[in-house]
Amino acid sequence: MENKDFKILLVDDEPDILEFLSFNIIKEGFEVHTAQNGKEALKIAKDIKPHLIILDVMMPEMDGIETCEILRQDKEMQNTIIAFLTARGEDYSQIAGFEAGGDDYISKPVKPRVLVSRIKALLKRYKSYVDDSYENNSIIKQSNIEIDKEKYIVKKDEEEMVLPKKEFELLILLISKPDRVFTRDEIFRSVWGDDIIVGDRTIDVHIRKLREKIGENHIKTIKGVGYKFID
Repeated sequence: MENKDFKILLVDDEPDILEFLSFNIIKEGFEVHTAQNGKEALKIAKDIKPHLIILDVMMPEMDGIETCEILRQDKEMQNTIIAFLTARGEDYSQIAGFEAGGDDYISKPVKPRVLVSRIKALLKRYKSYVDDSYENNSIIKQSNIEIDKEKYIVKKDEEEMVLPKKEFELLILLISKPDRVFTRDEIFRSVWGDDIIVGDRTIDVHIRKLREKIGENHIKTIKGVGYKFID
């Protein structure tokens, strides 16, 4: 896919920021759409099905966290990359964003070259993940867990659930080699990639959410090392 094939939705309540970001992203050949609040973003996302959404956290009517949560409930948005745009550096806002299903954080103010670089890195991961899904669409089964990679569905004891993108990728990684310990560095590289910077607690948040859904007994913590999937 070329830059022109990717659709990007920018969401921010400040027109000046939207204009600045749009100008620099359009220069790179991407198709860009904009929204000034969460409710408007939901409508546009439903219509255009963007590959990447850059979403401001602090907005009137509906903030970025709530918007992200609603987007992730839509099966058509499971593969969409969502990056939060924020001037806030507090850990709690990042944790809330990742729990809502966000993939990355971009801090304001952002330089054009840095912004474009981050966008390309995020879309590179999107393309890689989608390509892998088409090339290897087999169903994975371990214990009482079944994963359909093509349909993006997880079943536990025949009960169907839809996981946020990063939880889905994390589960596939761990379940691919039961009883093998994956280090935290391996998990970061495999699920988030070397080009994306995330906080130290990111893995812990995703593991906790995953355990809540598939059961505490399936993911074991190896203190000081990482995690493994057990039957």
